[in-house]
Amino acid sequence: EEAIFLRKKITLLRAFSLLIGSMVGSGIFISPKGVLKNSGSVGFSLVVWFSCGLLSMFGALCYAELGTRITKSGGHYIYILETLGPLPSFLFLWAEFFAIRPANSAVVSLAFGRYMLEPFFAPCAAPVPAVKLVSLLGYYTVLTLNSWSVTWSARLQTALSVVKLLALALIIVPGMMLLAQGHTEHFQDAFDRQSLVLDKLPLAFYAGMFAYSGWFQTSFVREELVKPERNIPLAVIVSVITVIVGYMLTNVSYYTVLGTQDVLASPAVAVSFVQRAFKSLISVVPVLVALSCFGTMNGGIFTFSRTLFVASREGQWPPLFSMIHIRRHTPLPAVMLMFPLVTAMVCIGDIYHLLNFFSFSRWLFIGLATLGLIVHRHRHPELHSPFEVPLFVPVSFTIICLFTVAMSFYSDPVNISIGCTMVLSGFPVYYLIIHRQMSDRCLSFLFSTLPDYLTHKLQLLLEVVQQEIKTY
Repeated sequence: EEAIFLRKKITLLRAFSLLIGSMVGSGIFISPKGVLKNSGSVGFSLVVWFSCGLLSMFGALCYAELGTRITKSGGHYIYILETLGPLPSFLFLWAEFFAIRPANSAVVSLAFGRYMLEPFFAPCAAPVPAVKLVSLLGYYTVLTLNSWSVTWSARLQTALSVVKLLALALIIVPGMMLLAQGHTEHFQDAFDRQSLVLDKLPLAFYAGMFAYSGWFQTSFVREELVKPERNIPLAVIVSVITVIVGYMLTNVSYYTVLGTQDVLASPAVAVSFVQRAFKSLISVVPVLVALSCFGTMNGGIFTFSRTLFVASREGQWPPLFSMIHIRRHTPLPAVMLMFPLVTAMVCIGDIYHLLNFFSFSRWLFIGLATLGLIVHRHRHPELHSPFEVPLFVPVSFTIICLFTVAMSFYSDPVNISIGCTMVLSGFPVYYLIIHRQMSDRCLSFLFSTLPDYLTHKLQLLLEVVQQEIKTY
């Protein structure tokens, strides 16, 4: 009875909540250890945190301009496709599906499981199998909600954004109180150059940028935003500034209470902080942190399903994933596709190895997307975006991203080589399947008859159809 398409249900408040809910997640509660370990000292780690925030602001401003220039959803994928062409966009899609997104979701899920169980097993560490089981249960819950309703997913994101800010406040306030009382002993020799190892700095930036990652989330749902030309830049600027201030104060609080050795030895920094500074909240803060991770999982599923949806619509992914449920108006096949890979990575993965593994690919393609903004400006000087940033912003952001990616080969050659191999493995897939350069007789059944038959059967099973109204 109704037209089948994705409705514009994301208001300015929901866009702000999506950004806050995606940025403030597991990162600020697990990344301080990775940043400190690879930067070497308290002072340099705080510099890295601020630099990552500034870099995130540059990237967010670039994406805000791209979001006003290119009216399709899809985030990195659609920006690379529209500016640099189909091959790099498919390589991103390939790496995003098989490496970046499942590894990122696994990291957040594992952090969720760890913080949920930490109060029950303290002072001992929670058993690894139990952590992984709870992690998967949390992920499947969010997956089900996103399959059920766009409105309820957005409402949950708004509610959890408030929880995230409350969790940060419960860390910041006692830390600032102790700092005001003169507890500055952990800031002595804050910039100890002897502990600084330059070739490890890219890994420190990866850990810090992981905590800020999420500033690009509105670009994935551009077609579902109300007044995107106004709301994208506004939501981006306000949310990133809020997170930078919150993260800097949170890290100062961590170091006011915990020494460097305590941070490095802690599997869950926020729990160690509460055990030392605010014992009356020992069972509350870990739950708030877990809920923060839950919100990040929700935002990740909400946005990445739109990438698969758009890629399918553009002809670079199977057509089933551009279909929408006839009653729920959710991209059901695209939402459900990720759970096998995420399940596998949660079962076999470790947080910090996964972090380095997916960061290489993510920042390579983000750098290419902002390079695409420069190319788009050069090719279409006649197009005037309602929101434009100075040219030095995308230029500097692109250079820093690509330089960090190149330097990371020296810092963690094994994990980075795996990530690079994953990206390069998309080349033969692109030329053999997307271009179909092999004989049509050899592939006609595999690439035409069989997929059409399976698509039809799955379409009936899932009750999904193609979008009926163009929304861009």
